[in-house]
Amino acid sequence: MDGDSYSGLGSGAQMDGKVVQAFQKSFVQVQNILDQNRLLINEINKNHESKLPDNLSRNVGLIRELNSNIRRVVELYTDLSAAFARSVQASSSSPSAEADSIGTSKKRVRD
Repeated sequence: MDGDSYSGLGSGAQMDGKVVQAFQKSFVQVQNILDQNRLLINEINKNHESKLPDNLSRNVGLIRELNSNIRRVVELYTDLSAAFARSVQASSSSPSAEADSIGTSKKRVRD
């Protein structure tokens, strides 16, 4: 990777450095959420195993937070997928515009 483009797509397509940076930023966000989910799941499991009423009550909020995080990961992957498809399709247009569009589409995820 030379800083301006990425040609690792196999078909010779190139992606603007800004697009690659935007993808990397989104993947870091996803990884951070997944790391947080791992901690939440560990705490939920400990609370469940303890069978203490206060800990079991706390799990309600933790599970809600976990569900919210999962929805956010789905949104991020949806945005990434759409942005990637646009960047591949827009090989003849300005791909730097694709970097600005990552994360801006707000699709409703089913509850």
